[in-house]
Amino acid sequence: MWWLKEVWVIDPSQNLSAPRDVLIKGGQVLEMSSSLTEEEVLTLAQGEQVESINGKGKFVFPGLIDVHTHLREPGQEEKEDILSGSRAAVRGGFTTILAMANTKPVIDSRALVEFVRLQGERAGYAHVLPIGTVTKGMQGGELAEMMDMKAGGAAAFSDDGKNIQNAEVMRLSLEYAKLTGLPIISHCEDKDLAGEGQMRRGMASARMGLKGIPASAESVIVARDLLLAEETGGKLHLAHISTTESVDLIRRAKERGVDVSAEVNPHHLIFCDEELGITDTALKVNPPLGSPRDRESLIEGLRDGTLDMIATDHAPHTQSEKARPFAEAPFGIASLETALSAVWQYLVLPGQLSLDRVIEAWSLAPAKRFGLHGGSLKPGTPADIVLFDPEFSEMIDSAQLVSKARNTPFLGKTLQGFPIMVWVEGRLVQRDRSVL
Repeated sequence: MWWLKEVWVIDPSQNLSAPRDVLIKGGQVLEMSSSLTEEEVLTLAQGEQVESINGKGKFVFPGLIDVHTHLREPGQEEKEDILSGSRAAVRGGFTTILAMANTKPVIDSRALVEFVRLQGERAGYAHVLPIGTVTKGMQGGELAEMMDMKAGGAAAFSDDGKNIQNAEVMRLSLEYAKLTGLPIISHCEDKDLAGEGQMRRGMASARMGLKGIPASAESVIVARDLLLAEETGGKLHLAHISTTESVDLIRRAKERGVDVSAEVNPHHLIFCDEELGITDTALKVNPPLGSPRDRESLIEGLRDGTLDMIATDHAPHTQSEKARPFAEAPFGIASLETALSAVWQYLVLPGQLSLDRVIEAWSLAPAKRFGLHGGSLKPGTPADIVLFDPEFSEMIDSAQLVSKARNTPFLGKTLQGFPIMVWVEGRLVQRDRSVL
């Protein structure tokens, strides 16, 4: 049994942000109290050995849930696999991750859904929940067997990495997915507008001599999919929102009662296109980094709930791929191990976001939207728990990363604020930044 003493507990499911003692036993949260005596703890332990942790000055919150992770298995295990990705997840404070379907082959059948789910169970770290494709082969035409994939353990459906360009196919997918009760996750990008662009179109792309992707490449598909969700009553989730126009469209749609949720990535909250250099391929992402105005709109959208949750969009690549010239390097950032710390350092400490809102957006909100276990520390719930030390500093060293990927903009930099202990269903899986 674990006794976490004098920790500051943040539990959005109970509107709780206060000092508490927390007891973990039998894979569950056993008790939470403002005053537990040793005698009371020993009585509750019923002879089980008790390990106590002095948590003064530290935070405890529900394990983070990442609804947008690329694990690359099957087919691209040189970039990442389910074992390395789930180890990276718990090192970063994530106890549940949703694995995107754009693998090789893509996850468009029940057998492949079950493969990913079972590989996650075999790894034994974070809960790994597969996302199935919307269309067969991710070709944007014939719908995949969503009901069958749900029976195999799919948590949602997405052709992420590609947008469904055909509006009728998107409309039908929203209708069909209603039978499953699961959301359609939309990668909002008009391929004709995006073209061969490498970053956001603007002064920075002109300075760097790179083809630009206009903000409208995202926002016109956001507008289309919101209208289709409104028409069908379908359950829509919008991935990696990055523009001011998209935030405004989502805000107005929610006011009309559209069943939509939306996520934002840490890198879009922290960086903007003006900071990019021609060698900064670690920050070459899709959708591309926006303007300072976009960044402020995203932060405000997260504050006021227009954007429901944060998601990493962890997209690992090999070092040789990211070492190519900017125009030839693939899109994507590896972020499971650094995302929480980066948000703490760049957004919470300067006062742009509260830690309570960050934890809500990264635990309770995804749990509720995707119908997942987690996001709560109520007694009797599974003990997926993070102990976070706001003073702990660490230089991001490639030798210490457990992900196979090194495509992070924080490599060689020091970040402050890290998860130092993580439990998954009461089992300690990370301690003092080492995965067990």
